[in-house]
Amino acid sequence: MPDTNYYWYKLAEHVNELDFAGNNIAIAVVNGKKICIAKYNNGLYGFAYKCPHAGGIMADGYINPAGYVVCPVHRYKFDIQTGRNVSGEGYYMKCWPVRMTEDGIFIGMK
Repeated sequence: MPDTNYYWYKLAEHVNELDFAGNNIAIAVVNGKKICIAKYNNGLYGFAYKCPHAGGIMADGYINPAGYVVCPVHRYKFDIQTGRNVSGEGYYMKCWPVRMTEDGIFIGMK
């Protein structure tokens, strides 16, 4: 993803500063907006705080072995990289790129 399309907000100096729950999902506030940050396969992924279907809190869900975040309300599954609903209901979850550099952890938002 080209960096020029995003404003990069600093989340933390180091990944250890993010408060990940046992499900490897942390909640962050960026520019006044709650979002989720997931840790999966040595990567970080940013996505919506609420499910686009029924508003379930995605941080209360979990990341399954395939790398999909599962909503705690109706078990809808979303790709944490693209936001595509992979369980067939046709919804899209908002996602944002996360990058780790020597200067910290950043999330890109338009």
